[in-house]
Amino acid sequence: MTNGKTDVWQGTLALMVLKTLEAMGAMHGYGIARRIEQTSGDLLSVNYGTLYPALLKLEQEGYIASEWGFSDNNRKAKFYKLTRAGRKQLAREAREWEQTTAIVARFLAPEEQA
Repeated sequence: MTNGKTDVWQGTLALMVLKTLEAMGAMHGYGIARRIEQTSGDLLSVNYGTLYPALLKLEQEGYIASEWGFSDNNRKAKFYKLTRAGRKQLAREAREWEQTTAIVARFLAPEEQA
């Protein structure tokens, strides 16, 4: 934890990347990282040493596609976009995450008096 920010939780980065691309359309890696941090209310910090391998893995799995373009400040950058398979994977991962958080919530809820 640095500067009061928490690193993105293990196993959630791919879900956050897919959801960001669904919401925002094609983006470069730096933009994806900034958007994830913004969406978290600046409570999460995206480590680039984790982000770029995750993007490569998502691309190899066919969930995102990339092409070279130019960023807002006219620098060459790789832009990533969600594929049809990525949309299906996002729906699958979102369902699994919702189920997982519901299970954990049961453990955190105060026990009912019988």
